[in-house]
Amino acid sequence: MITPVHRLFEAHLTVADLDTSIAFYRDRLGFQLAHVTPGRQAAFCWIGSPGTTTLGLWAAGSAPQKTTTHIAFAAALEDVLAAPRALQSAGITPLDFNGTPTAEPVVLAWMPAASIYFRDPDGHLLEYLAMLAGDARPDAGVLTWHDWTRSGSPVAPLRP
Repeated sequence: MITPVHRLFEAHLTVADLDTSIAFYRDRLGFQLAHVTPGRQAAFCWIGSPGTTTLGLWAAGSAPQKTTTHIAFAAALEDVLAAPRALQSAGITPLDFNGTPTAEPVVLAWMPAASIYFRDPDGHLLEYLAMLAGDARPDAGVLTWHDWTRSGSPVAPLRP
C-alpha cells in the first residue's frame, strides 16, 4: 500500500431532492449538518464527532435513471439490536438481508456482524452494523439474530 489508510473519511450519495435528504439524515437519523453549498446543490453531514466521517449529499434531480448504493454505518451492538424498533418509531421500515421487513437484526456469519438495513428517500440501502466477537462462520450464511443466539455463537460485541 502506498499510503496506509486508517478508515473511510467521506462517502457521497446522489439524491433527487437535497432538502428532503437533509431532513432525513439530520432529523430522522440524527446526523449533524456540517455544511450546505447551495450553488453546487450539495450538503455534508458529520457522522459521529465532527472531523471523523462525512456523508456528502449531491442533488442529481429527477433524472429517469437513478443509481442507488449501499452504505453501512458502524454502531454499538445494543443500538443495532434496538434499531428495528427505533426505525419503526421514526417511520422507517427495518429490513433484513433480503430486503424483507423485519423486527430483528440479522447476523452476517462470515464476519460475524449484527446488521439491520433500511432505505433512505432515494432508495439507497443503509445499514447499521456491529462486529461481533468470535470466529467467522461463513458456512452459516445469514441468520436472524434469534437463530444466531440459539446456535450458541458469541453475542458479545467485538472490542477494539
